[in-house]
Amino acid sequence: MDSISPNIFVKDINKTIRFYQSIGFETVMTVPEKGDLVWVMMSCGNVTFMFQTFDSLGSELPSISRQDGGSLILYIQIKEIRVFHDKIKDKANVIKGLEKTFYGATEFSIQDINGYVLTFAENEK
Repeated sequence: MDSISPNIFVKDINKTIRFYQSIGFETVMTVPEKGDLVWVMMSCGNVTFMFQTFDSLGSELPSISRQDGGSLILYIQIKEIRVFHDKIKDKANVIKGLEKTFYGATEFSIQDINGYVLTFAENEK
């Protein structure tokens, strides 16, 4: 295996795009290329997420009928965590502030506009 790119289902893809752009992600690709989007790929450094509307796959995958958010945490390793935290803290719902963990990582967590939790971590020296 070489990589993982979660395909995350959302209700409002345009609001999702704006939120992720505000914390540093760029749009890489959309479907369709113009018009009402149903899917987008966004990246920031080596992290890639795909976002897709529930409606676009609802009939093909009926098990994708849950509420926003999910029972997972997207754990993202970054560099210069304190700079990144200061850059986005007023643009996102910070649900756990910067802290040094017992295993040595510095982390903080946000909740995106769809209810998903992203934890950013750095093994500071």
